[in-house]
Amino acid sequence: MPIVFYIPGMLREHSGGRAEVRIDNRAQTVGEALTALWRECPGLRDRLVTEQGHVRQHVNIFVGDENIRDCGGFLAAVPDGAAITIVPAVSGG
Repeated sequence: MPIVFYIPGMLREHSGGRAEVRIDNRAQTVGEALTALWRECPGLRDRLVTEQGHVRQHVNIFVGDENIRDCGGFLAAVPDGAAITIVPAVSGG
């Protein structure tokens, strides 16, 4: 089963306007899944990670209901058919 990435509105210009990007890939980890996503949507990489390769402070990435910051980061397991949601922080006042 494909991995489904859910892309928020503010990043859809980098996913060809798609709210969902399906990756037919046998990724075992979040890092492998993201690498596959960036091959299809290269403009997303710089919006999600720093030049040092860390998830940007204002971005949260969830596998199901688990924030990857709490379950292994890029090494977090990705089950077959997983849903990965990208959630950038929104501020305002």
